[in-house]
Amino acid sequence: MSFLLETILLGLSNLRLRMLRSVLTALGIIFGVAAVIIMSSLGEGSKRQALAQIERLGARNIIVRSQKPPESQGQQSTQRQGWLSRFGITRADLDVVRENFPEAEAIVPLKEVGGQVLRGALRRTSQAYGTTPDFVRVANLRVERGRYLNEADLEQRSMVAVIGSEIAKQFFPLEDPLGQTLRIDSRVVTVVGVLAPVGLAGGAGAALIGRDLNLDMHVPITSAREVFGDLVVRGQSGSMSANETQVSEIYMTVSDRDRVIVDSQRLRRIMESRHPGMADVSLIVPFELLENARKTALTFNLVFGAVAGISLLVGGIGIMNIMLASVTERTREIGIRRAIGATRRHILWQFLVETSVLSAIGGLLGVALGVGGSLLIGWGVGRLSMLPVIGGLFPSGTSLPTAVTTWSILLSFVVATATGLIFGLYPARRASRQDPIVALRHD
Repeated sequence: MSFLLETILLGLSNLRLRMLRSVLTALGIIFGVAAVIIMSSLGEGSKRQALAQIERLGARNIIVRSQKPPESQGQQSTQRQGWLSRFGITRADLDVVRENFPEAEAIVPLKEVGGQVLRGALRRTSQAYGTTPDFVRVANLRVERGRYLNEADLEQRSMVAVIGSEIAKQFFPLEDPLGQTLRIDSRVVTVVGVLAPVGLAGGAGAALIGRDLNLDMHVPITSAREVFGDLVVRGQSGSMSANETQVSEIYMTVSDRDRVIVDSQRLRRIMESRHPGMADVSLIVPFELLENARKTALTFNLVFGAVAGISLLVGGIGIMNIMLASVTERTREIGIRRAIGATRRHILWQFLVETSVLSAIGGLLGVALGVGGSLLIGWGVGRLSMLPVIGGLFPSGTSLPTAVTTWSILLSFVVATATGLIFGLYPARRASRQDPIVALRHD
């Protein structure tokens, strides 16, 4: 034990005598470790954000959506006058889905209604849907104020609405929306609830769902059918378009996550038989997207790790280079130590301790730099839009999520220390094999 302690103290003393060289040698390890941690934190942060947005759609959900066929879209772009387009899921399709999946935990339809939402002079394109009380559960929504739709609303065909958080901000910036009225086209609805903000806006979830749920309005589906009907008329760029869709979306929640893929394949076959080519219907399976996102994230982590590993390799080569130079410089010292009784093992351990301490200290400093850099990136990117000169280059809400993981810290530190040992082994062996007589003659 005394031999090991004495060797460690001697190694530290030699490193302290060559402080500047030691610091410069350790820079490769420091930056390599920091690169591993920062890159893995960027990959992990992006992965968690994407997975959270996809999981919000429900890992046990299967979503069937009506979509305008490309032929209809192409026709509309060449005409200046309105025309009627019929497409999408029918109520008969909904009945078939219910008949074929009696074991499903929930089957919830959505029906688009209205062309515009208005309040006084304020107006915006309607994003109102008729649905059932189960939708708040299957879509993982939460009511922030008031209440959601209930069975009494469906039975009485009540003209009530639950609005998204952005609708509340836009139409009621200084008022409590509860009890206030809005118009969907010419029909008046009373606001009975406000949904909590949903983090899908502008992210992967918004792209998958096709819209920002914070701009949604929900009314009873019975009111949507009886009062609003199936026709939705909108004016765009001096022209009018009229779409007739009986059911806009179907959310089906299966009883077990293991059944998602099998049930989605069966549902796809049913819809393909009723809508050949699936031109006006699409199927979204969040669970498949979730698995794909995880695989993609793993690939990025491997790529990031390989790039950062190159930095550690360069750092290891730097250590070997400096230690070989140190062996040459200290040849006479090695000869004197051998002459007074030091064995080859003593010399080997002396140089190994120096490289190990150098790489370990570099690893610790790299960990501190990597963790600090990751936190700084996550904090700073969100505030770039506030900068006085270049702030305009970054849109408000810009973010670069980071998440420092324990495995990246441990792995990078262990690899850094191992790099120092591996690349320091050859110089140490070379020093220990010096002939004491030849070493003593060295100037």
